[in-house]
Amino acid sequence: MNKFNSLKKTTKVDFATYLGVIVVFIITTILQNNGSLKRSAIGLLVPICCYMSMAVSLNLTVGILGELSLGHAGFMSVGAFSGIVASQSLMGAIPNAPVRLAISMVVGAIFAAIVGLLIGTPVLRLQGDYLAIVTLAFGEIIKELINCLIIGYDENGLHFIFNPAGNKTVDDLGLSASGTAIIKGAQGATGTATIATFTAGFILVMITLIVVLNLTRSRAGRAIMAIRDNRIAAQAIGLNLTKYKLMAFVTSAALAGAAGALYGLNYSSLQATKFNFNLSILILVFVVLGGLGNIWGSLIAAAALTILPEALRQFADFRMLIYAIVLIFVMLATNNPQVKAFFQKLLPHHRASAEKED
Repeated sequence: MNKFNSLKKTTKVDFATYLGVIVVFIITTILQNNGSLKRSAIGLLVPICCYMSMAVSLNLTVGILGELSLGHAGFMSVGAFSGIVASQSLMGAIPNAPVRLAISMVVGAIFAAIVGLLIGTPVLRLQGDYLAIVTLAFGEIIKELINCLIIGYDENGLHFIFNPAGNKTVDDLGLSASGTAIIKGAQGATGTATIATFTAGFILVMITLIVVLNLTRSRAGRAIMAIRDNRIAAQAIGLNLTKYKLMAFVTSAALAGAAGALYGLNYSSLQATKFNFNLSILILVFVVLGGLGNIWGSLIAAAALTILPEALRQFADFRMLIYAIVLIFVMLATNNPQVKAFFQKLLPHHRASAEKED
C-alpha cells in the first residue's frame, strides 16, 4: 500500500484506467455467460471495443498532439480490408481462429501505419483547418480506392485487379476452381469468416491504452504536448516538430488499423461506404465529448454513444432526434463550470486539497 501511495499521480490514474477496463470486462463476461445480456447487446460488444480503441487513438492526435484529423475512418478501413484479406487467405494455412485474428490485426495495423506515414509526411506540415480538410479528403479517397479493388485467393496466391473503370468482375481474376473472391469491388468483402471476439476486443483496448498512456508519459510524449502547447517555443528549444508529430500520427493510424481489422472480421459482409465522413465525425464526437486529452472520457463516451442509439430503438422514428438532444445536453453540461465544480468535489483528492486550503 505504501508503494502505491508513493507512485506519481499520473501513474495511479493509469493503473486505475487499466483496472477499470479489466473490471468492466470481467463483469460483462459474467453477464454474457449467464445469459443476462440480450443478443443485441452481445452484438455491440466488439464494435464498442473497436470504437473505444478508435477514440483513444484519435485522442492521441487531436487531444495530445493538438492537430485536427478528420480521416480516422480511412485508417480504420485500410486495417479492416487488409485484415480481412489476411484472414481469408490464411484460412487454410492457419485454421486456428484466434491466431489468425491476431495476425490479421497486426497486418491491419502495419498497413494503416504505412498509409499514415505516407499521408502524414507531407500533410503534417499543415495546421488547423488545412490539415482537417486534407485528412478528410484522404478518408474519402481511401474509400473510393477500396471500391475499385477486386481481390481473390487460390492455391497460386492472391490475385489483384484495380478496376477504376468498373468494367471488370471477379471472373477476370482468373481464380482456380478452389479459389475464392475476398473483395468484390463496390460490393465490398462478402462471405468473410467472422472470427472477432469480445476477448480480442478487450485485449485491443488494453494494448491501445498501454501504448497511448506510455507514449504520453514518455519523453517523446512530453515533446508532443510541448508542440501542442506552443509550437514556436518547442521549435526554439530544438525539438524536431515533424518527427514527433509523425510519431503520434502514425501510432494513432496503426491502432486505428488494428481496430479496423477486428471490426471487419466481426461481419460477414462489409462495404467501404461504412467508413465514410460520418464515421470520422462520430469518432471525433467521442473524443470531444469525453474531453480532449482525457483517456477515461474517450472510453466512456465511445461506449455510451454506441449503446444509446440501441437503447432508444423503442422510440422508433424519434430515436435519432432523442439521441441528438441528449448529446447536446451532455455537451452543454460538461462545459458548464458549476457542473464541473460539482463533480470535482466528489473526487477524494479535490476534497483533500480543498480542506487543506481551508
